[in-house]
Amino acid sequence: MAAEQNEKADSKSSSDTDEKGVGTPSETALKDNDDYENLKYPESWQFEKWFVGGYSQGRMIKFKSPKTMYKAINLFAGVAIMFYGYDQGVMSQVNLNPHYQELMGIAPIEGNSRNVAALGGIVSVYYGGTLVGALVAGSLADRMGRIKAVVFGCLWALLGAVLQASAYNITWMCCARVISGVGVGAIDCVIPVWSAEVSSHSARGAFLAIEFFMNIGGLALAYWIEYFAYLDPNHEMAWRTPLALQIIFVLIIGFGINFFPESPRWLMKMGREEEARNVLKATRDADVEYELKGIKKVVKYELETSGANHYAAMLFPKDKYSKQLRWRVFLAVWLQIMQELVGIGVITVYAVDLFQDAGFEEQLSKLLAGFNNLSYMFSVIFAVITLDRYGRRSTMVWGAVAMAVELLIAGILDKYAQIDGPSQRSFGAGVATLTFLYTATFGATWLTTPWLYPTEIFPLNVRAKGGAWSVVGWSIGNGIITMITPFLFQAISYGTLLLLFGLNIFCIPFVILMYPETAGRSLEQMDTFFEHGDSWNVFKASHNIRDKGIDDWRWMKKMNSEEHEHLEAGRRMSTAVRSPEEDEKDAKMSWTKRPVYTLRRKGSNAGIM
Repeated sequence: MAAEQNEKADSKSSSDTDEKGVGTPSETALKDNDDYENLKYPESWQFEKWFVGGYSQGRMIKFKSPKTMYKAINLFAGVAIMFYGYDQGVMSQVNLNPHYQELMGIAPIEGNSRNVAALGGIVSVYYGGTLVGALVAGSLADRMGRIKAVVFGCLWALLGAVLQASAYNITWMCCARVISGVGVGAIDCVIPVWSAEVSSHSARGAFLAIEFFMNIGGLALAYWIEYFAYLDPNHEMAWRTPLALQIIFVLIIGFGINFFPESPRWLMKMGREEEARNVLKATRDADVEYELKGIKKVVKYELETSGANHYAAMLFPKDKYSKQLRWRVFLAVWLQIMQELVGIGVITVYAVDLFQDAGFEEQLSKLLAGFNNLSYMFSVIFAVITLDRYGRRSTMVWGAVAMAVELLIAGILDKYAQIDGPSQRSFGAGVATLTFLYTATFGATWLTTPWLYPTEIFPLNVRAKGGAWSVVGWSIGNGIITMITPFLFQAISYGTLLLLFGLNIFCIPFVILMYPETAGRSLEQMDTFFEHGDSWNVFKASHNIRDKGIDDWRWMKKMNSEEHEHLEAGRRMSTAVRSPEEDEKDAKMSWTKRPVYTLRRKGSNAGIM
């Protein structure tokens, strides 16, 4: 009792004078308190027995080397991410199939606003399902484990795939799309969390490259399967077969995950310490007791702040800690929406229409769209370089700038490519080239960040629900874009590209002003930002943190190795906005070069140069 009273007193003294709230992980979870024996673990969920699948220590596959287990986990997670890409891209050529259009009652598309709306609606209702699936799975993953939540998603995805492949009218297809979306949303929400918690933390960059390489690989696979299936005179099988092939992915994921280890953090939260220790031994080379102790600390904190681990509490906070979570939720959701606003859904799903508008024949347009997907897939490899070397903010800002320029030029060329004349082919080739450049730029910059960012800003105790909120943002953005895109192509044609140019410019200020740099920082450092920043403006929040005497205050910039050494050694970092060296160099600079130097220096301080 005395220990509890002391702990409460410490928590009370560290709270704000004008507002009561629980502490943060950096204050509470990481205290040197080894009293974990008296934790009150939650009881198993009463409805868990009604859900199939789940973790079994006796069933778990075993390898001689933990490295082999690590590779197997990453490969399996990659297959799940590939399925998500496949399912997202499978409708790209199904929409163009004349048999499909007639069966769904949406033919002809050209010049018919009702059929255009129906075409976009069939695609977009899928994202309503992913939104629901993510929210449900985020809760189930905390209640009954990551593996059972994935199996739950697979059952919905299996039913959706069967119904899509056998659909005979638009109502049937829309219902099947929603059901499939629920399953994919659940899988997409839980798999990244599960793989991060089961795997060791080494080689994160390599895993990121593999994950998104396979994601876009799934999208490209769906496209090329449909392309070759369409060569078959039987046009009905040309669209039913790719939809039916989703079943193979679902069976592999839903059956195979039951042979993999459960999240050791979830096992510890349920009081299954020995099983958590065995999972760590199977997946780690080093001694696991230190990591096990760290997991205990996080679990202890999670149990103490369980009131904040609910969707309602994250949206309608009642204390300071929950308000910090609401801000993180907004950042994750809005970043995913911006990812869709920059236009990638328009290009990948409706690429064939874009190339046809640029003057290419249907068959050549399909080939160009397929090769565009392949170049998109290989561009993801560069994301590891851009994210780690330049940071998240700089990568997104300059990625948006480059995409805006490419879309602007492509829109202008597309206008002239639609006019008959001797230069029409040249203008069309220019549109195709810039489309390839645009998708490659997106793959190297904006594709990965919105999925990586939530794992870096959400505390471990709400990571599953944080991942769910991220999928909610992705669903909202995709749903809106896929719904309105067919209208845009028919109504404003080349103006669609110019509109996307404007949206890229629109997104840049949000990234610069609202998103702190996470590269090179630990979860505890992120907690410091949200606890002490006291502003949505990153620049103002950084100054607030500096004024409170906290060393790590430059949240516009990536933290480099030298700054890490200063923090680890306990030395004070400079609190000056400008260094003496910068002042001296500025004074010696000629008036002709000073504006450029000043611009570069300010850009560097803002984390974008």
